[in-house]
Amino acid sequence: MNLASQVKHLIKKELLLEWRSKYTLNGVLLYVVSTVFVCFLSFVSVDKITWNALFWIIMLFASINAVSKSFLQESKGRQLYIYTIASPIALIISKTIYNVLLMTLLTLIALGFYMLVFDRTPEDLPMYILATILGSLSFSTIFTMVSAIASKAGNGGMLMAILSFPIIIPVLIVLIKLTKNAIDGLDRSVSWDEVGILLVINVLVMAVSLLLFPYLWRD
Repeated sequence: MNLASQVKHLIKKELLLEWRSKYTLNGVLLYVVSTVFVCFLSFVSVDKITWNALFWIIMLFASINAVSKSFLQESKGRQLYIYTIASPIALIISKTIYNVLLMTLLTLIALGFYMLVFDRTPEDLPMYILATILGSLSFSTIFTMVSAIASKAGNGGMLMAILSFPIIIPVLIVLIKLTKNAIDGLDRSVSWDEVGILLVINVLVMAVSLLLFPYLWRD
């Protein structure tokens, strides 16, 4: 099979496994809904800066819970089977695409519920939605790559936290600045630099993943 066909079948496999168990989707949705509700009971009313920061804290940990299982939950037998039928490039691309789709869906649901509970809407809602989608894309690409690296170590969960921290902090800084511009309703020309930075980061992370993953997978 060619690369595109392998990617398509691997994505179909991920969707089928998730549809059968619904473990990741239901678990992360429960986490998001309960965390938002606890924040509402704790704060009731928050200013827009705190509101924005709380949203990204919630989505950061939701992303870790959702994406970290990409490779960490794969059994040795399944990894060996995939190794015999698909190329490592197809595998990392399919995992990344699946995680992007999953996180985009979860983030949009979380944003809708978050705005409903706190009864607050950003001044520039389309730009805020664009920022959340870019954030989902960034979290997915970064945590997929780190999950692949951590899966080859003995203590994968701890290693993933250590490796992802220095990478995700700059992304969070850019995301918070971009979404704050959207909350304040500033002119969109002010935000294009942050959008460009996020796109560049995603391209670089994906390029590094494509370069490094074949060597990781070979081990």
